[in-house]
Amino acid sequence: METAAAAVRSPAPADDGRTRDRVSALLLEHGPQTAAELATRLGVSPAAVRRHLDALVSAGRVAEGAAPAPFGTGHRGRGRPARRSTLTDTGRSAFPHAYDDLALTALRFVASSGGPDAVRQVAEQQLAGLEERCSTAVETAQAAAAEGDAVDRAQVLAVALSAEGYAASASAISGGGQLCQLHCPVAHVAAEFPQLCEAETAVIGRLVGTHVQRLATIAHGDGICTTHIPGQLTLRAGNKAAPARPVPAGRAAHPTPLRGHAGASTAATPSIDRERTPA
Repeated sequence: METAAAAVRSPAPADDGRTRDRVSALLLEHGPQTAAELATRLGVSPAAVRRHLDALVSAGRVAEGAAPAPFGTGHRGRGRPARRSTLTDTGRSAFPHAYDDLALTALRFVASSGGPDAVRQVAEQQLAGLEERCSTAVETAQAAAAEGDAVDRAQVLAVALSAEGYAASASAISGGGQLCQLHCPVAHVAAEFPQLCEAETAVIGRLVGTHVQRLATIAHGDGICTTHIPGQLTLRAGNKAAPARPVPAGRAAHPTPLRGHAGASTAATPSIDRERTPA
């Protein structure tokens, strides 16, 4: 009964999330604060605020540090130094931004001044750093492993793109492979300026070392950015390659066994045996 009562008293996860959002908003509005200062603004106990701050620190949304001494005193006095919490870049990213609006305004100006080619140049310049970082990752991984084809490079590239925030994965399919990206950092801008998608596709092609084809993009309303990567189908162990040329009719691919030998008729030459049997 005591355990059940404790569960009833504990805050629901949704309530925890709302309180932590309020803590983050206060840190954004008022800057670094101690747990006591946050507790006063929220109207809860410092211990409750402390629990939420610990969760935010674990999530990387908040960082903590010793609060500076009062100005002009040179010391803080007795007791444990107070710690102030501040938002990290990850914590700030949870709040609305106007980056998309700014990018759209800038690209519209570029398009009106220099036309589509100027927008393409901006997109290529924007992706140059990404291509360099991913190229280093792909080349390093390929050097540590046996030389692979474009599909193998795509699997390495997916790991590098995921580290850049694209949530990418690669898989082998008949006739090649597919590179899928679950997230697009510039989807809203690329919806108006497809040059961004075109430049990114070109980067993927250079990184995997072959011509690729975009099948779907988030910017155009698809759920995933999907890129087809052509590649040769490698025969698995035990498979046999097809003969170089067709076997002429009436001629066996292998010498015909002696007729008196048991099992003379084989799966490879059943029709030939039947043709030589007297009517």
